[in-house]
Amino acid sequence: MDVHLATMSNFVDCNFDEMDLKNRKMQHCEDRVDSGVDSLKEDEYRKLVEEMENLTMPREKLIYNEPWKQEVTEDGDTYLHLAIIHEAEGYVIQIIKQCQNDSFLNRQNNQRQTALHLAVITEQHQLVEQLLKAGCDPCLVDQSGNTALHIACKRGSLTCFSVLTQIQTQHLRSILTFPNYSGYTCLHIAAIQNYLSMVEVLVQLGADINTKEQCSGRTSLHLAVDLQNLDLVQTLIALGADVNSLTYGGFTPYHLTFGRQNIEIQRQLFDRTAQELIEMTDSESESDEEHSSEDDCMYDDIQFCGR
Repeated sequence: MDVHLATMSNFVDCNFDEMDLKNRKMQHCEDRVDSGVDSLKEDEYRKLVEEMENLTMPREKLIYNEPWKQEVTEDGDTYLHLAIIHEAEGYVIQIIKQCQNDSFLNRQNNQRQTALHLAVITEQHQLVEQLLKAGCDPCLVDQSGNTALHIACKRGSLTCFSVLTQIQTQHLRSILTFPNYSGYTCLHIAAIQNYLSMVEVLVQLGADINTKEQCSGRTSLHLAVDLQNLDLVQTLIALGADVNSLTYGGFTPYHLTFGRQNIEIQRQLFDRTAQELIEMTDSESESDEEHSSEDDCMYDDIQFCGR
């Protein structure tokens, strides 16, 4: 007996032909699989039938083998990805119901985006909630090292942010410490984007306000000075940011005010910075001279983190 793979149109009541699949070609699985049932003897066949009739495994556990789960576009998108991209909420909900706690929910496309990433990008917070409750892993990262929460912080999506920080909270503490591949945590991203309410909530949830980004060792307060954002500087100081924190080069946030126009930021940091850290150290001056030496000029075309 030959077992033929079913088409997507046989999946529950969904008619994905109505959706615009963005002209993406589908990469089909093998068209058929030989089950080997024809080679069984009659008594063996009867025994097999009896065993199958006695199976009590619920249908949703068997549905993993349905062929529509193996269909992907040339971009690596599954039908779940596509339904979310096209905001076909009804289709998405039906798929989620068939895939409770199924690894299919965590399939990643060629950009390593999961369905959860895409739901946040398209700001469909109700689907974010459904996916998390169905077992979607919020710790998975895309090709830039961003979790779904990183993306919510970057886009300023308060509704998705709220859902991501209220469901599956057992993963939240570790997610808050994740740096993406640019070295930024969720707190760094929210600070850079000037989402002050997110910054406050992230700190309340346990994000380390003094965590250093991995490129040059700047804290969120250093970044706020770089951005000349007085409101952000004041918010971070009120939340307990360490004004004496040093970058990898030995600079406090106050040092980064030199040559900048916002005198109020400089004044507030001067009043709070330890006296022994106010002046540049000799080693820092020597380091500046070393950077201008002839030996280093041969490497001046090398860029780190885009700088």
